[in-house]
Amino acid sequence: MILPRLALFSLSIGLLCAQRVVPDPLAQLLWPQAAPGALGDTEKDQPSLTPWLAKAPNGQSVVVCPGGGYGALAMDHEGKQIAQWLNSQGISAFVLKYRLGPRYRHPVMLNDLQRAIRTVRAKAAEWRVDGKRIGVWGFSAGGHLAATAATHFDAGKATDADPIERMGSRPDFAILAYPVMTFTQEEFVHKGSRKNLLGETPDAQLVELLSNEKQVTKETPPTFLFHTNEDTGVPPENSVLFYLALRRAGVPAELHIYEKGPHGVGLAWNDLALSSWPGRLADWLKRR
Repeated sequence: MILPRLALFSLSIGLLCAQRVVPDPLAQLLWPQAAPGALGDTEKDQPSLTPWLAKAPNGQSVVVCPGGGYGALAMDHEGKQIAQWLNSQGISAFVLKYRLGPRYRHPVMLNDLQRAIRTVRAKAAEWRVDGKRIGVWGFSAGGHLAATAATHFDAGKATDADPIERMGSRPDFAILAYPVMTFTQEEFVHKGSRKNLLGETPDAQLVELLSNEKQVTKETPPTFLFHTNEDTGVPPENSVLFYLALRRAGVPAELHIYEKGPHGVGLAWNDLALSSWPGRLADWLKRR
């Protein structure tokens, strides 16, 4: 049967619409003007936040910190893919592009993440999220950054002219995936992350301060940790040390260490066994 010309035209338009790729959300600068401590005005000097808003939000939100050794950012499998998975759970995601070493050093990266948390809290009504259910999720060096935010935070500056800066920077929960953690126990240190964050010869007190397993208190938020036993890039002891510190402080925590799997697996969709870990996280998030 020959379809009428109008029907053929409608069918063609329908197929084109079905194949149309929905563009990613636009990134928003964390500071509309120059970021504090900026060394220039190029893209690498401008930290930003990309809001992936859930279509049926449950109120939770997560600021996502991709890894990359504090020298790069894995924005796809530890950024965009994570945001899409969170959206599938009804959780709005905000992917952070933070400044990197060796051009920048601590505390610039932490300042970027704290500004991101404050921004989500300040815009909670606009973005349809609960300002008291904002988490952080970091991978590898991004896990170190997320753990730093979970152990180094403040209540905001109540009298600041910028309403964003009035918000507290403490996350309400943390998710750490194969995180860099210790900077003092040499056999477990990811030296590239430490070098990019702190330089070649960092001050010993700063190294101690940013060994986040030593900074846990009862005020540290509930934390979920995931690692693999085969990870040689960032040994699983990094997660174990933080978990034990959380346990000693009485902070709710959950730790999963899988036998197989290399560093940097993300959601591990191509591994039948390892790909079960996001399900464990989904269960944990439902209890938050």
